[in-house]
Amino acid sequence: MSDHREPSGATAPLTLSVIVPVYNERVTIWEILRRVVRRPEVDQLVIIDDCSGDGTGDVLRQGEAEGWPALRGERQGPLPEIVLLQHEVNQGKGAALRTGFAKATCDVFLTQDADLEYDPEDYPKLLGPLLDGRADAVYGSRFAGYPRRVLFFWHSLGNKMLTTLSNMLCNLNLTDMETGYKAMRREMVQAMSLRSNRFGIEPEMTAKLARLRARIYEVPISYSGRSYSEGKKIGWKDAVSAVWTMLRCALTDDRESRDPLHATLRRMAALDRYNSFLFEQVRPAIGQRVLEVGAGTGTITQFLRDRDRVLATDVDSQYIHLLERRFEHNGNVDVAIYDLSRPPPERVSAQTYDTILCLNVLEHVADDRGALARMYDLLEPGGRLVLLVPAHEALYGAIDESIGHYRRYESEPLRRLLEESGFATEKLLHVNALATLGWYLNGRMLKRTSVPGMQARLADRLVPVYRMEQRLNLPFGLSVIAVARRPEAQSASAPAFPVQGAVGSTA
Repeated sequence: MSDHREPSGATAPLTLSVIVPVYNERVTIWEILRRVVRRPEVDQLVIIDDCSGDGTGDVLRQGEAEGWPALRGERQGPLPEIVLLQHEVNQGKGAALRTGFAKATCDVFLTQDADLEYDPEDYPKLLGPLLDGRADAVYGSRFAGYPRRVLFFWHSLGNKMLTTLSNMLCNLNLTDMETGYKAMRREMVQAMSLRSNRFGIEPEMTAKLARLRARIYEVPISYSGRSYSEGKKIGWKDAVSAVWTMLRCALTDDRESRDPLHATLRRMAALDRYNSFLFEQVRPAIGQRVLEVGAGTGTITQFLRDRDRVLATDVDSQYIHLLERRFEHNGNVDVAIYDLSRPPPERVSAQTYDTILCLNVLEHVADDRGALARMYDLLEPGGRLVLLVPAHEALYGAIDESIGHYRRYESEPLRRLLEESGFATEKLLHVNALATLGWYLNGRMLKRTSVPGMQARLADRLVPVYRMEQRLNLPFGLSVIAVARRPEAQSASAPAFPVQGAVGSTA
């Protein structure tokens, strides 16, 4: 790819896979493929013939066998990599896209219909917000003021109604959810568990991008819509299916993951009220030079934008890339990979910190005593360690095991562990007492490996109850917050932390 496509600060240009689902498009297939191949941005072309009945698959297979003679000479230099896939049974556009996504290998996936309604000349506009780091997904809108062919009123009204319903359920403000032009970062697509076989794939992708907190942009595109006599396929049955898909995605969370921890983190990232409540509990203990261990998707990092310097770390490279994109315009937030079970890399150890945030991480480390010692060494004298760990050994069950918890903590043994590691404990506070029953039911009795999505979203609505619990200072809860200081000289940037309401606080 050419250098002008590289975003500022990137180490390598982004590569582009164009995914083309095909069904009965023999008249237009070569023209659209020539237009795609002409685009210098394209590195890979993935074509999926969905068991066409008009001979489209035959001409494509012949073209592949002959080395794509109809496409030669359409661009300077060699052709992009071309992958031809075949469905033995017609399954629908959604199934074809899922097949194509599974075979695409570039950094960005762009969906391209096989008719001539969408013009590849618009690729630069679609790629712009991705290349400069602003977006995770870009939608090409047919209704955003660009020249378009005037066709059916009722069809456009139906589109707007579907878009409005999708916006209401996903809390977005798209103008064209049903667009066939969607450009998405590969990791966004890989994070979605897609099920739709037909045109329901469009609202499903939108709902799941919204769930992932993807940064979605819209750009105007040209549109040359077809009439039904010219081969348009979508109809009223697909509109009904789209509504069903939107309701299903809104009411259920069917994301499946081979790693339950990733699914848990994605669900937690959506709990805006609860995450804000947790941050309120630890805000007074946080200084200006912060090391966040296990930042994940940036759920807590987002509240630290006003600090002088933040180093957000995680052990998972997928989250590192997400954090880099999410905070690339925040000059005070840096990102680094760091495994708390090992000595810190130079990028972490070279800095000084008055605060270390370690929320829902220590329980994932086999040697928690060694991890505490490493964090002690990273803190400046007088600096604070802010911990959030799962509470009560009796609650340990299938969920804990599946997401990699080695243990849950009782408050007094946790205090002793901190003090044996050299810390002076300032505060121990249980939070979220109401959820202990649900955790026990799901993890111990029902042997589930994750908290159901509906229950997680319900917990987000119960923040007023959690605030009431704090006033009651209950001696139990799903988690325990610990604030501990590294002794020695008093840090000017770390004033004494209030201990009111603490559980068994020390002087």
